[in-house]
Amino acid sequence: MSSIIHKIEEETNDAPIGVFDSGVGGLTVAKEIMRQMPNERIVYFGDTARVPYGSKSKDTIIRYSRQIIRFLKTKQVKAIVVACNTASAYALDTVEAELDIPIIGVIKAGAKVAVETTNNGKIGVIGTEATINSGIYSTYIHKKNSELTVIGKACPLFVPLVEENWIKDSVTDEVARRYLGELKESGIDTLILGCTHYPLLRSTVGKIAGDGITLVNPAYETALELKQLLEQKNLICTNHKNNDGTRYEFYVSDGSDKFKQIANSILPYDISTTKLINIEEF
Repeated sequence: MSSIIHKIEEETNDAPIGVFDSGVGGLTVAKEIMRQMPNERIVYFGDTARVPYGSKSKDTIIRYSRQIIRFLKTKQVKAIVVACNTASAYALDTVEAELDIPIIGVIKAGAKVAVETTNNGKIGVIGTEATINSGIYSTYIHKKNSELTVIGKACPLFVPLVEENWIKDSVTDEVARRYLGELKESGIDTLILGCTHYPLLRSTVGKIAGDGITLVNPAYETALELKQLLEQKNLICTNHKNNDGTRYEFYVSDGSDKFKQIANSILPYDISTTKLINIEEF
């Protein structure tokens, strides 16, 4: 009997982690999971047909998230990472109550580190319109320390620029200067990259923000939080295998070739195939 239980546990532990985002941004989270938990399998879904999420309503984001989660469940995932700040802000609480497996978002981890990082008590947040308008970063930060000042700035053009792979481009530099100008004037010393697309613009944002502002990347912190959660739930994969990238599956709702091209410039392993699915069927 004990051998049967042990086999079931092994199979559960070797089940993949589901990761989803509106597009390529969530690959920054997937990359950190690969780095920190190299034994884990990953099923990634990028909703490239419906990107960006930042201008969509809360009801629409919840509907999209439910569809994607239903798809990921068909892959027998053991946990889900909502690698999208907008979906984390608008849908996480709703879908978490409907699920029988662990699910985490990217906002709590970033807020926690920002509180620990700031010296002058002024924290900036850049994100999509939906994330900034939700005020969710302010909520989490003020739960940790109500005396801190949080200044949000919506940067809606950053996501399409990343999706176009205009990561190092003079147009992106100019857009970043316009977005970050008033944040710099406000005197912040810490800046949360409040969208998983934004770490891909880290060098540009860091250059314009200047040395006096520390950037917080929630992708890194989310991977750490996921690792702790899996350890607590006894879901860490102990099946040590040589990892050449074959433990990862990638799905998108549109533009698979374009996604693969960008992904191969981000991830430590080359993606050989990206499968196209009709997410509206779920």
